[in-house]
Amino acid sequence: MRLLEAIIDANHRALAGDEHAGLHPADFADELPLVALTCIDVRLNSLLPQVLGIRPEHFIWLRNAGNIITGPLSSTIRSLALACAIKGGKEIAIIGHTDCAVSNLTAMQLIDRLHALGVERHRLPENLNEFFGTFASAQSNVIKAADFARRSPLIGPKVPVHGLMVEIQTGKLEWLVNGYDNLPTATSQWEELAKTASHPLDALKSIADFNLSDIKFPEAKIGETVTKAKDWLAQQTREIGDAPRPTPSEPKPDLPPKIPIPPPLRPRRVVRLWPKPK
Repeated sequence: MRLLEAIIDANHRALAGDEHAGLHPADFADELPLVALTCIDVRLNSLLPQVLGIRPEHFIWLRNAGNIITGPLSSTIRSLALACAIKGGKEIAIIGHTDCAVSNLTAMQLIDRLHALGVERHRLPENLNEFFGTFASAQSNVIKAADFARRSPLIGPKVPVHGLMVEIQTGKLEWLVNGYDNLPTATSQWEELAKTASHPLDALKSIADFNLSDIKFPEAKIGETVTKAKDWLAQQTREIGDAPRPTPSEPKPDLPPKIPIPPPLRPRRVVRLWPKPK
């Protein structure tokens, strides 16, 4: 039994009255910590840790309004990717909840609430539903978000991406997307990409097994390269501005076209062949 399977099993047994139901983190050391994206609903503050049964040191919790992901390269995806790459997250769970306020909010209600905060309509994008990623079904939103994360080039194919729903009243977990089932599909997509690019599969596997820590990167922080590039561009701009500019040459007067002069005529020598001279 894998991590999410054990979590859901323990959750259902606890709701059924099993007093011994629980998760043993030591049994899943290779699958922790878990990265979870949930809504900002305050009712989840104490509910979710109990529902998952994971200790704080094994739980990376990301939140936004409605646990919305708008695309495979969105800012939320970047946070999920960094949670795995920097904080060592092994699995991702997109967790929606019932009675979500975002799904019950219409565009006109959103405009009125923003107006009450001093935000005028003309300052907002034309398509509010698309911009804010609002949705009508919490279940479909979780499935869509999990699909974006699974197809994102920033999320490695070895990271399972799950989709869950939690009942806000009881804490019961419902599995919408089983990330373990999608792992073979993700691997086959990488293999198909290798075939399409005419690269040997063995070469791709060697890259996948390569240890990134073996590479010695220059000591530079995120954003430092951009700053140096800006300084270099400013220096180049100053040098171009200080360089002497060529003075325009005076226009030449229009001259009549030159007429070619024919070569001088040479006297022709006449040779008499008949009659012979006396």
